[in-house]
Amino acid sequence: MKQYQIRTPNAAKAEAFTDATAAVDRLTALYAQSVDFLRTQFTEAMADTPPETRIRAFYPEVRLTTTSYAQVDTRLSFGHVAGPGTYSTTITRPDLFRNYLIQQIGLLIKNHGQPVFIGPSDTPIPLHFAMSSDSNITVPQEGAADFTLRDVFDVPDLSTTNDDIVNGTYTPPDDVWPLAPFTAQRVDYSLARLAHYTATDPDHFQCHVLFTNYQFYVAEFEDFARKMLRDPDSGYTSFVSTGNQEITDGDAPIAVSPKLPQMPTYHLKRADGSGITLVNIGVGPSNAKTATDHIAVLRPHAWLMVGHCAGLRNTQALGDFVLAHGYLREDHVLDDDLPVWVPIPALAEIQIALEDAVEQVTQLEGYELKRIMRTGTVATIDNRNWELRDQSGPVQRLSQSRAIALDMESATIAANGYRFRVPYGTLLCVSDKPLHGELKLPGMASDFYKTQVSRHLMIGIRAMEQLRCMPLERIHSRKLRSFDETAFL
Repeated sequence: MKQYQIRTPNAAKAEAFTDATAAVDRLTALYAQSVDFLRTQFTEAMADTPPETRIRAFYPEVRLTTTSYAQVDTRLSFGHVAGPGTYSTTITRPDLFRNYLIQQIGLLIKNHGQPVFIGPSDTPIPLHFAMSSDSNITVPQEGAADFTLRDVFDVPDLSTTNDDIVNGTYTPPDDVWPLAPFTAQRVDYSLARLAHYTATDPDHFQCHVLFTNYQFYVAEFEDFARKMLRDPDSGYTSFVSTGNQEITDGDAPIAVSPKLPQMPTYHLKRADGSGITLVNIGVGPSNAKTATDHIAVLRPHAWLMVGHCAGLRNTQALGDFVLAHGYLREDHVLDDDLPVWVPIPALAEIQIALEDAVEQVTQLEGYELKRIMRTGTVATIDNRNWELRDQSGPVQRLSQSRAIALDMESATIAANGYRFRVPYGTLLCVSDKPLHGELKLPGMASDFYKTQVSRHLMIGIRAMEQLRCMPLERIHSRKLRSFDETAFL
């Protein structure tokens, strides 16, 4: 095998910082140096003779060392490390995560009274990720170039692209513990996947994410967005549709995409990123897991499921709401990452915001609210046509669980929220009652959608607007944190 020498950017020594903004500026400079180096070298390699040296650049890292067992504010679920030791994390796209990094690094410095060290890590940046934000550069598939790509440049490495940290299975090889829930390669992987699945750049995603399982909600979301853009006092600045079409005028046209992506996504933006993103994940737990696996790296402040479900009780009517306070997990897509025996608790802050939003939109409260809303267990399954099988087993389990509704996404989204430490909640709308002969047929569906979609979506939006006004330390509950948790959210 041919031996290559390694060419890298000029090595930079780690520097200590007690100012979070200055630390992030340094992260940004180091990352830009590495990416610019890789882009220049790749462009030259494709245009000229393949290089005789291996080309490599590294992600920057944040590192903290503390020797104190001093207690920090125990009310906080983030912003501090568990005990003495050295902690680090690799960083990608510091431009995208700038506000997040300033906040998290600032809390570390404040809570521990120690500087953070910023310098290059020993984790190479894969060529594909370095090129991903430049649409003018395309990395050829293996065998298409005049040289073997992976002999010269680093490519994505699955050994550093995993969920070991969030799954609680990570063991540090050198007694350096993780500062953040995701490594830089894992983040880069998801940023690339998000652009592919949603047809919008990760830069557009907002801190509050609504998931739905029907396209009908999209038109209502766009109508609401246009109303907000016409109101100069709304605080919303733009609306982004698939294909990164962005408008700032509520009356501006948006071209209809001839081919929608797998998970069409739309963003009602605010200048500080605290707007609302709507993702149509379609039907099924696989899509729900895929979407949340990747959106989680953006560290949203909350995500909510506002979709349709089957009502399981005779006392329910089409159009009634279901506020989930428990989940029966029969989706199976997360069984290897989060065992089914792990409880998925309801989060008080989210539950209160959703119930308040229902009251605001429906103008019902207290005992009267029970006419149109039930709180209880939502069952999520992986078989859309479960009704066609022998019902005795499924119906018995549903009854034993006290389930009041059934769908194919909600428990997956809630469980992945729990796994990734993203506050979650579910408000569903009853669209059929298969156990009582009310199936989702075309005529029934059209009447139902006309009357309910707008109101249901508005409840989700109102809940997110209420959560936006809540301090971050209240939303990110300690219930979502494990024994030895990462300092970063």
